[in-house]
Amino acid sequence: MGGAHAPLDGRADVLGDRSTAPPATAPPATAPPATAPPATAELGSFQALAGELRAAFATGITRPLAWRREQLSAVTTLLREGASSLVEAMAEDMGKPVTEAWLTDVAAVRREIEAMARDLARWAAPRQVRVPWQLWPSHAEVVPEPLGTVLVMGPWNYPVRCVVLPLAAALAAGDTVAAKPSELAPATAGELARLAKEYLDKDAVRFCLGGPDVAQGLLDQPWDHVFFTGSGRVGRLVMAAAARHLTPVTLELGGKNPALVAASADVRSAARRIVWGKFLNAGQTCVAPDYVVVEREAESALLEEINHWLAHFYGDDPHLSPDFGRIVNDVHVARLATLLAATKARTVTGGEVLAGERYVSPTVLAGVSWDDPVMEEEIFGPVLPVLACDDIASVLGEIRRRDKPLAVYLYAREPELEERVLAETSSGGVCVNHNTVQLGVSGLPFGGVGASGMGAYHGKAGFDTFSHQKAVMRRRAGAEIPLMYPPYGKLKQWVLRKVV
Repeated sequence: MGGAHAPLDGRADVLGDRSTAPPATAPPATAPPATAPPATAELGSFQALAGELRAAFATGITRPLAWRREQLSAVTTLLREGASSLVEAMAEDMGKPVTEAWLTDVAAVRREIEAMARDLARWAAPRQVRVPWQLWPSHAEVVPEPLGTVLVMGPWNYPVRCVVLPLAAALAAGDTVAAKPSELAPATAGELARLAKEYLDKDAVRFCLGGPDVAQGLLDQPWDHVFFTGSGRVGRLVMAAAARHLTPVTLELGGKNPALVAASADVRSAARRIVWGKFLNAGQTCVAPDYVVVEREAESALLEEINHWLAHFYGDDPHLSPDFGRIVNDVHVARLATLLAATKARTVTGGEVLAGERYVSPTVLAGVSWDDPVMEEEIFGPVLPVLACDDIASVLGEIRRRDKPLAVYLYAREPELEERVLAETSSGGVCVNHNTVQLGVSGLPFGGVGASGMGAYHGKAGFDTFSHQKAVMRRRAGAEIPLMYPPYGKLKQWVLRKVV
């Protein structure tokens, strides 16, 4: 993308849904193939594609709520009937464990879209606004209307979730959509495109498969909104391309999310939850805890509990566990290996890299300093640095000095400390005594701030992202007091000063 034709780096969110069992036919997780077949673009002309979607929007087919509900229902049917093939594709692309793929990319997404359909009429209804008495008789309201034709660009790490959720939000808002899945998950991208053709309105939804050339060709078009999930580096290129057309953007990026563990915390529970959130999807989750800061008196207990839960979740040899995933490609394996080689910290557990299988073991580092190489950028892999401090409040300034993270996690029992963390740090979101699960509350907007992104989605926030809030005022024709109209004599001036 852009001049460098940078690939779409993966960033995403995750939440499990345990409401039903995973598909019985889903395959076991395996290492991804050494060379995945490239996705191919089915585009004769990017300009023609955008024009066709714009023409479809102009017909008005997407405006009725009945059409929007029909499309949302079709998306949930796609996810239900296509679950097995999508899970299989994710296993092929990146060795995603079966249950994990089904929970995070299929079941939870379906649940949220079903809720979206139930709330759609309320979200789309005009909202009345009070009119000052000086302008009576008048009526004012805010009317949500579709933006038009939008572009959704997804990542590889949650290749279904982070395409389908914004796609559904755009359909709920009444837009037509071009969707560009990541070329780094080609099997999943191809399966999504096939299912979309089968289930969704072909005039309103088009999937575009391919690499950086396709991404650049799409970004050269004048969309009404661009929604991008990926790295900050590529996000800057997306924003620059959109700026040429004055196109608004939503950027879902990432960041170094701290997990702060006070001595007062339930250390066993904190360790369990941190291990789950950090090593889900082999650490390739934008809202995962990136590092842990623990008060010194609880450090040894926390490390012991982390080791306990690692063994409990993934066994003595995580390489053999069907529930531990793989790294997406050789480039990211090499990046993580370089970080491990450069760190000055002590390896508590893990540290194994099998490049040929794209396997990096769950790794915990202790004695980490703030200037260690693992603290310079988002890790985005199964490596967990643990830093010790005298008290959590003392490190809040260090967190403020760094780029704003996508999430801050606090494990503590003191309400006063909670309030300090909320007041003295800035992040996309905060979760107390857990991590990642805040994404399961569709009423909470999900998005970053500063370097971790701009804009938000999930629930009504997604509907609002892809809608324009049109201000409408209606005033009855007829007699009125002509104070507001010139000429302004002394009497009018006196009355206006009193009234206005």
